[in-house]
Amino acid sequence: MDSYRISALALLICSACLGSPLAHGGACPARPAPGSVVNNPLALYSASGVLTAAFTLRSEVAGYLEECYIYQSSSGAVEAPTLHLNPGDELALSLTNRLTYLPPPPPTKRAAMTGMAKMSNMAKMPATSQGTATHDPCDGGTMVATSTNIHFHGLNIPPVCHEDEILNTDIENTDPAFQYQFRIPKNDSPGMYWYHPHLHGETTLQVNGGAAGALIVDGMQNVKPQVGGLPERVLIIRQQFTNPNSWVAGPYQLTLNYQPAASPLPSPVIQMQPGVQEFWRVANASSQAFLNLAVSFGDTQQPLEIIALDGVPVTSSSTVTSIALPPAGRAEFIVTAPPAGQAAIFQQLGFDTGPIGNPNGAQALAVIQATSSAIEPPALPATHPKAGAAVPQRFAGLIAQTPTARRKIYFAEATNGTNGPTEFFITVDGQTPKVFSMPDPPAITTTVGAVEDWNVENRTGETHAFHIHQIHFLFMAVNGVAQADPQLRDTVVVPAWSGTGPYPSVSLRMDFRDPEIAGTFVFHCHVLDHEDAGMMQKIQVNPK
Repeated sequence: MDSYRISALALLICSACLGSPLAHGGACPARPAPGSVVNNPLALYSASGVLTAAFTLRSEVAGYLEECYIYQSSSGAVEAPTLHLNPGDELALSLTNRLTYLPPPPPTKRAAMTGMAKMSNMAKMPATSQGTATHDPCDGGTMVATSTNIHFHGLNIPPVCHEDEILNTDIENTDPAFQYQFRIPKNDSPGMYWYHPHLHGETTLQVNGGAAGALIVDGMQNVKPQVGGLPERVLIIRQQFTNPNSWVAGPYQLTLNYQPAASPLPSPVIQMQPGVQEFWRVANASSQAFLNLAVSFGDTQQPLEIIALDGVPVTSSSTVTSIALPPAGRAEFIVTAPPAGQAAIFQQLGFDTGPIGNPNGAQALAVIQATSSAIEPPALPATHPKAGAAVPQRFAGLIAQTPTARRKIYFAEATNGTNGPTEFFITVDGQTPKVFSMPDPPAITTTVGAVEDWNVENRTGETHAFHIHQIHFLFMAVNGVAQADPQLRDTVVVPAWSGTGPYPSVSLRMDFRDPEIAGTFVFHCHVLDHEDAGMMQKIQVNPK
């Protein structure tokens, strides 16, 4: 259960103390009105092997908290463009942090908020210092709600500053532009990844504000020829809460490409040519929503051909009528449009998160209109000329590897007193459960070249989402029952415990063979309020 769920009366009191919703102040670009036609985010492509872009991260309260990555295009400011790169391309992304929103503190300070990495004395620097070099963003800092960093979720790149390091990278709102620069590995899979803030203690707030976007490694049609020539539709599902403070539980809306998808508001509209096939790339960029996605014509769920999960092409053909996605999960699949005049919807079927889990009810995400006037998204070419020659894919042959170590890891929770805040743990079996604290040593130490089997248990009454940075893992079994066709994932559902019987578990094969991932990084629950409140640990992978 969300550790900071409060009564409806307390929610009203807290909302009142914030005042009425502010008018849109213009810090963020205007988001789509309810009932609008859904369009792809602006797509940015690499040129001559490099994608260069500059973002500014800003915030405002406009009914809901908005935290927006702003890109200045030739037609004006746009939010969170999709970054398209090829294997071997370089991303040069400049981030200027100008966040201003500081929420009031929670009623009880979270244990996870103590012991931040290398705290500086820069918590409240004068505005006149903006743009000056006040501290080293690679060496920790204040780590407050106006600080930030970026995690490139799912990419298998080094855990070092300026690439994909989140433990000490702290970009403050008075810093000059910070440069992210890294190369997509040539052996990384084509597929959908995403970028979002990962500042410990503030990740929930910033992701709830909408600071997230897609990153696509192109070339899927060279691996899965059936998507060649199909229109490519990019859909990002988020949550926005009625109260902008992450510690306050309360009603939320799902949004589709920033457009509210909540009754009684009119639904977003996806327009398609009748009977056309499209290639949909969908990211669950919510902070805590578990989704079960379907496309229905009337009351009949339609077949969806799965192409990739979590950015990795599936190894065999699979057609389903629904797709479960934990927070941070991605699915890429082929959808066939309805015939003209057929009522159709893209929907969340609902997801049971256990006896004390947050509600994830059924709802429409968009109305699908089949019309000859529909403007289809740009189509993928039949083959991708820049995807490069075939190379052995990262994690290839993982299923045949002999594990060098076996570990048990478990999720647990504990409530302090009758009404106290809940503490959240992810613990290596045999160690003492404790909430995450930056100064703590790594919970696991291993070495480049290792292949490990992890059994991840859930000892709580709510569903969790296991995620590890820098690598994908092979999803081998659920509750000891082997998966018929194990697939590579970076985030996976760990089912809730009923309160009796064995603890639910998933079996995962971890691949630490690539020397590029040497360093210290994290594994955690991707229900972000759980992670912020302590359900995270470090792993150190030493060079060989």
